[in-house]
Amino acid sequence: MAAITNAFGDPTRRAIYLFVRGREGGVTASDVASEFGLHSNVARHHLDKLTVGGYVEVTVSRVSGGGAGRPAKRYTAVAELPMGEFPVRSDDLVLSLLGKTLALLPADRAETIAEEVGHEYGRAMAAAMTGSDLAAGQRSLRSAMQAVADALTAHGFAAHTEKRNNQLRIINNHCPFGDVAIEHPVICAVDRGMVKGMLSALYGDADVSTTESLPQGNTFCATAV
Repeated sequence: MAAITNAFGDPTRRAIYLFVRGREGGVTASDVASEFGLHSNVARHHLDKLTVGGYVEVTVSRVSGGGAGRPAKRYTAVAELPMGEFPVRSDDLVLSLLGKTLALLPADRAETIAEEVGHEYGRAMAAAMTGSDLAAGQRSLRSAMQAVADALTAHGFAAHTEKRNNQLRIINNHCPFGDVAIEHPVICAVDRGMVKGMLSALYGDADVSTTESLPQGNTFCATAV
C-alpha cells in the first residue's frame, strides 16, 4: 500500500500514468515534459517513480536517424494495474489538512511553524547527501546553492540557480505542493525553510527570502539568498 501511495499520491503523476497508458509504443521523458509543461528532470522523476512501483516498464533504444547520441528511454504502462484502481490520495489529504490547520492560526505564527518544519527537513536532506565532499567542510555559497537546487529537483521542484542584480536565487519551475499551495500560501514557507535548512548545513547561516511565488501570481517560485 505504501508503494502504491508513493507512486500515485501525486495528482500529476497519476495524470502522467494515464497519459503513458494511452500511448501505444510508450513515451519518452521529453514527451511527458511537453504534454504537461514540466521540466525534463521533473518528468523523468515521475516516470522513474512509476517504474520503481512496477506500473511502468522502461526500455532503452536508439532513435532512428538520431545519430550517435545517448539512447532514448521509452516508458510503457504494464498490462494490469495492481489492485485494479488508484488508492486514496493520501498525499493530497495530508497537504490539505496541513493547509487548513495552519489557516486556523494567526498568519505570522502559521508561517513560523511552516518554515521551522521546512528548516528541519532541509537539514535532514543535507545530512543525507552522501558520497560528496560535504562532510569535509563548508562549500562556497554558489556551490551550496547548486547542491540545494539539485536536491529540490530530486523532490519535484525542477529547481535551478541564477544570479540577478548581484543576488543569487533558486528558481523552482514546479511546485509539488500543487493547488494546496495556491489555496494556502503559508505552505510556501515550507519551501523557504527547506532552502534555509540545507544552506545552514552546507554553507552556514544565510538570509533567505521568497521573492516570487505561484500564489502571488508569478509563473515560478523564487528564493533569494
